Amino acid sequence: MEETIARILTELEEINQIPNTQNQTPLISRSTLLDLHSLLSTNDPDLVSQLFDDLPSKSLSPSSLTNLLSFTMDSAPSYSLLASKVYLSLLLSPNSPVFTLFTPISFLSFLRSLRRAFKNCPSAQPEESPPSHAPPNRKRKGGGRVRGARGNVRGSGDCSEEASDTFDMKQVFKVFEMLVSVLGLIHLDRFPDSLKSLVQTFGEIPLMAMEKLGNPSSFNRLMDLCSRVLSEVLRAEHGELANTAAEVLKALSPLILMVKSQARSFALGFVTKRMTELGNESDGVKKAVVNFPRYLAQKAPEKAEPRALAVDSIMEVVKVMDFKDQIGYMDYVLKMTQGKANLRLLGVDLIAMMIMSLRDPFGVDSDVKTRDYWGTKCLEALITRCSDLSAGIRARALSSLAQVVGFLSSDDRNKGILKEVMGLSEGGEERPQCGMNDLLKNRCMDDKAAVRKAALLLVTKLISLLDGCFDGILLKTVGMACSDPLVSIRKAAISALSEAFRTFSDESVTTEWLHSVPRLITDNESSIQEECENLFLELVLDRVSRAGPACAPKKGSVSPESYLTTKSLEGELELLFPGGILILLKGICDGEVTPWVKKLCTSLGKKKRLKPKIAAALQNIIKTSESIWLSHSMPIEKWTAPAGAWFLLSEVSVYLSKAVEWEFLHHHWQLLDKPGSKGKLQSPLLQGNANEDGEGVESNSVAWAGDRVFLLQTISNVSMELPAEPAADLAHNLLKRVEKFNMHSTEVNAHVKALRTLCKVKSLNPEEADQLVMRWGQQLLSKAHEILEKYISDDKEANNNNSFFTPPRSGSRKGKQAARASRLLSKTVTAVYTVGSLVVVCPAADVSSIVPLLYTVVTSGNSDPKLNKLPGPKVSLKQTAPSLYIQAWLTLGKICLADGKLAKSYIPLFVQELEKSDCAALRNNLVVMMADFCVRYTALVDCYIAKITKCLRDPCELVRRQTFILLSRLLQRDYVKWRGVLFLRFLLCLVDDSEKIRQLADFLFGNILKAKAPLLAYNSFIEAIYVLNDCHAHNGHNDSKNSRTESRLFSIRGNDERSRTKRMRIYVCLLKQMAPEHLLATFAKLCAEILAAASDGMLNIDDITGQSVLQDAFQILACKEIRVSSHRGTASDSAEVEEDGDSSASAAAAKGRAITQAVRKGLIQNTIPIFIELKRLLENNNSPLTGSLMECLRVLLKDYKNEIDDMLVADKQLQKELIYDIQKYESAKARTTAAEAVAGMQNQGVYRSPPCVPKAATGADPENKMNQKLSSDSKVASAIADAAAEATARSVLREVNKGAMTPPLKAINMPKLKSNQAGSSAKNDRSLDVLESLRRRIDDEN
Repeated sequence: MEETIARILTELEEINQIPNTQNQTPLISRSTLLDLHSLLSTNDPDLVSQLFDDLPSKSLSPSSLTNLLSFTMDSAPSYSLLASKVYLSLLLSPNSPVFTLFTPISFLSFLRSLRRAFKNCPSAQPEESPPSHAPPNRKRKGGGRVRGARGNVRGSGDCSEEASDTFDMKQVFKVFEMLVSVLGLIHLDRFPDSLKSLVQTFGEIPLMAMEKLGNPSSFNRLMDLCSRVLSEVLRAEHGELANTAAEVLKALSPLILMVKSQARSFALGFVTKRMTELGNESDGVKKAVVNFPRYLAQKAPEKAEPRALAVDSIMEVVKVMDFKDQIGYMDYVLKMTQGKANLRLLGVDLIAMMIMSLRDPFGVDSDVKTRDYWGTKCLEALITRCSDLSAGIRARALSSLAQVVGFLSSDDRNKGILKEVMGLSEGGEERPQCGMNDLLKNRCMDDKAAVRKAALLLVTKLISLLDGCFDGILLKTVGMACSDPLVSIRKAAISALSEAFRTFSDESVTTEWLHSVPRLITDNESSIQEECENLFLELVLDRVSRAGPACAPKKGSVSPESYLTTKSLEGELELLFPGGILILLKGICDGEVTPWVKKLCTSLGKKKRLKPKIAAALQNIIKTSESIWLSHSMPIEKWTAPAGAWFLLSEVSVYLSKAVEWEFLHHHWQLLDKPGSKGKLQSPLLQGNANEDGEGVESNSVAWAGDRVFLLQTISNVSMELPAEPAADLAHNLLKRVEKFNMHSTEVNAHVKALRTLCKVKSLNPEEADQLVMRWGQQLLSKAHEILEKYISDDKEANNNNSFFTPPRSGSRKGKQAARASRLLSKTVTAVYTVGSLVVVCPAADVSSIVPLLYTVVTSGNSDPKLNKLPGPKVSLKQTAPSLYIQAWLTLGKICLADGKLAKSYIPLFVQELEKSDCAALRNNLVVMMADFCVRYTALVDCYIAKITKCLRDPCELVRRQTFILLSRLLQRDYVKWRGVLFLRFLLCLVDDSEKIRQLADFLFGNILKAKAPLLAYNSFIEAIYVLNDCHAHNGHNDSKNSRTESRLFSIRGNDERSRTKRMRIYVCLLKQMAPEHLLATFAKLCAEILAAASDGMLNIDDITGQSVLQDAFQILACKEIRVSSHRGTASDSAEVEEDGDSSASAAAAKGRAITQAVRKGLIQNTIPIFIELKRLLENNNSPLTGSLMECLRVLLKDYKNEIDDMLVADKQLQKELIYDIQKYESAKARTTAAEAVAGMQNQGVYRSPPCVPKAATGADPENKMNQKLSSDSKVASAIADAAAEATARSVLREVNKGAMTPPLKAINMPKLKSNQAGSSAKNDRSLDVLESLRRRIDDEN
């Protein structure tokens, strides 16, 4: 060892002589470090003492040795870890001068070497040339090489060696262990910077090690050593524990807030385990841990996923805190929910996690029962945030509340308290500012999609708490959400409504579900169609299938003399089929539901998802209903099956023909086809009491006829499975029934279709079937011709005879003739309808003999002299037989659909009747026929589209809605194009008096039209303004050939508030469909084609329509919808509240800057000069539109106040005038607003300044909204304060004068003022100034 010590000292002496310059740094060689390490590893006190004793002989000191080690740790990356190890060994060696060797600079070098050891592996880097600061190889004077300098040059071949040295984890572990021992020797309380650096370094090492180490065991050992180091730091010898613990937690917070990883787990584990244990021994550490969640809350990121991880980390720390400290942090979180937006959002997440993570939130297990337990306060705060001003916070609060409700509903004790807090229990106090039902209704109709989606999720979770008390308006709101433009909202609404239907079987929920969900089978989204099919199969068909065999009471068990009511029979049937089966069946046969049920059954049947047990269950329900009817000895001819049973069976039997029994169908056909029951078609509904003859049972012929129709459809569906002989007999009976022409029109189609199907069964091939259909078809046509011809001749004869009878005829004879004529008319109407049904089934049928007769009917009583020459009635059948008149048009339309040549001649007649008819039913049928003609004969009808669109303004709502729906379908299928006046006339539907039409129009323009014709709104916007105001000053409008009457019909004339509101709603709807670039172009077109036209005299502003156009332009330019937002995108993008990444945010910011520059350029080049010229024109004419112009200009320049100087750089005087006018207008408006506000206060008898509205105002209270609006404008608030003070002063003076008004100051004698004994002349002068000011003010007012 003597030689080793000599070698070490010699090299240290040589290195110490090297000056420390920029080009060279004194470094200890690797060999010397190894010698030092081997020497210190012996732990021999004598050798260590000898080393330190010999240092002065070489002009060295312990501090110089430390400095050399510091230089080596900093400047020799290849073996800095070895230098660190030697440095720690020196400190730990026996008899070493620790306080001399340890310096803050050397310790910082040691920490830097540790960081460097965990950086990227040097072997992954390219080879490097020797650094410029490395000293060159030198030789001794005797020619030998210097031993101590042989390692001072880093060669290019040392890469592998560097890699092994730098990343030798065993060496790292050894260094960490030695550091733990060093911290036991050295107290860092005297070196706070070193302590802070140590803590920061070991806060960074876990992250760096995680990226380097792939071996979990090595990483776990390293984290254990880090934990030991940090635990050693948390000793009183190293300083105040509270401060040290705070530094440790601060260093670990980045790890805790990062994504899930091993480093995060280590940091959380150290805080929740080790520091919690130390906190039990030290109040300082405990205080730091208790405050740590608050610190994390302030540092939590705003992005969704990192924020969720931060919440999880915070909750991990809160869980290990004492209950008292947890309550304290809960109070802190409640205050966060009233702070800034980012804190409110984080507070919402924390509240939900605290309620679900901490034990007993409502104190149900506590001995002390209190109403306001911590969970109650948290829940109330969460409910309050559901009405936050920020959409993101509202959405997050609603979704968090849904999670909380789902979590707490599992415990019945918590469930009861939850219902009480939310005001859902009977007599429950509604603690929030508004009830939960009102809150949900408002949020389900929120402007933001994310809020609506979260509200629907909350409704789904709350269903278990409602106990059947589902608010009707809320139910309607959820049903409306099923038609939301966004797919995600529709899915959420379907889920919420289906969960309600799954839970409750009452009539309101069933009806709303049937009217909202099945219609989505036609949705554009395939996933919604599949969900609709699955729900219909589960909630309707499977529920019906589960209706097991019912045990009907025996016949005669109830005496016929017993008093029966409707409810008793229905109740008895409901007992056999519980679960709302009868309500469900009744609901599906509703006229608005049946089309969707048919589509659903067809779709499920094609996919072979219909099961035979569905048909069996429906047959069982019908049989059971019949058995119950017979058990009460009721007449069977007055029985009908439960509503909807036959309809559903007729739909599913198409695909389940083998599951329907022929005996069942044959039996019920005999019941429903009895000749004695015709004209007395009964239903089992009872009105009042029944007597012994059963006369008390009233019937419904419509229900009876409906059952017959659906039974016939079922028979035709299963006819292929019927035996040939029964099928032939049935066909013969059906033909006989049809030939009598005495059925209801709803039955005719079913009989004709069943006949056609049965003919296929009887025939051996399709040709024979067609011949059979043609044979009985011609037979029916000939009989129908005879009946129609007879009626026309009889009517003509009756009219001729009546013209010769001057005296009144006998009453009995007249009554008999009237009855006979009524029967003949009914038979004729049925015959005409049968002809139309037959033409649809058999288009090849010869109707040449029928058409002239139908033409005679539809032209009867026509004033045309050419038509008067034709044989037929001179009196119009439109007055004498309106049913025949309408039916003749309908049948003639069906014939024209089958015959193109005939259609070419008769279509103008249909259009003429559509224009002049005063019968709403006929106009509705004609619109339907014209739509069918448009599909079949597009070219023929295209020229009449403008006339058809006049029905959009029909006085009958049904006709308007039918026209809108049919034309919309034609437009979507490209049979009609969006050209001419069609688009402009459709705009009026957006403000129709009917809410249903308005909803349909909103969906058409907001979804279908935006995707199909995205430029249509932009291209037609300016013309729409002129057309809606009925202004003919526009070039495009002048070219229109429409009559003056039509232009008034499709306009909203007037400058009143109601007309302006309607027009503005149309404009806003169109603006919402435009892309940002189109909004800019529209802005420019408004200025160029309306404002510039007005200033140039092309638009007459003296005319009322011209004024309306100009005022509409001002309102449009000032509305928020025409402003381009930097984040504006598609409808779904703008509706959703999403949190994008940094790249998308930067792209959106760049796009926003570009758009903002374009807007500014447009304002400078186009808007300001036009406004200035127009303002002068309006002022010269004393036009009332000046106020609208100034309001528009104020809104436009509100965001560009700083740029006004640049915009008007060429005319400074004009700039000053413009700013002055805007300020003057704002001041006047502020005074007006203040006067109105003070007047409202006076009505309440209260004079007060506008209240301060907190930042986190919920907005639920209208008064809060008004106060917020007033206080948001400083000028308005100041004016209100002045007006309130003035009103208060007047009231005081009035009270002093006992009700008399205070006279003007000039009418009062000057009061004698007492001299101020203690005052000065200055005060007297000030008093005189005050009086003079008051005098001037009162004079001005008077």
